[in-house]
Amino acid sequence: MPTVAIIGASADRSKFGNKSVRAHAQAGYQVYPVNPRETEIEGWPVFRSILDVPESVLDRVSMYLPESLALSVLPDIATKQVDEVWFNPGADGAAVLKRARELGLNVVAGCSIVDLGIYPEELAD
Repeated sequence: MPTVAIIGASADRSKFGNKSVRAHAQAGYQVYPVNPRETEIEGWPVFRSILDVPESVLDRVSMYLPESLALSVLPDIATKQVDEVWFNPGADGAAVLKRARELGLNVVAGCSIVDLGIYPEELAD
């Protein structure tokens, strides 16, 4: 089963951080939502930080944070072995992508939900 950490996951079903949790679960991923203010999202336990995710190797990280927060968590992501880090629209600022590449992360700028063959508007709020 492929693994994904969704950083900026949300309990609010109208937010992309929630739609991503649902889309990845629907696509067969083991989902690790990351949000320091939540405890459960869509039935999945939530982790305060990617450092708390109990996997040292992840197939994917999907980022839903604004630039200032994204920059602060990039070093933590770099401590894990991650095949690809998706920077979704709104989380894909030039400074974030530059720093992620400097840290040696495999950067993908795009919508991780659409990459699964699912369109966000298909996921009802």
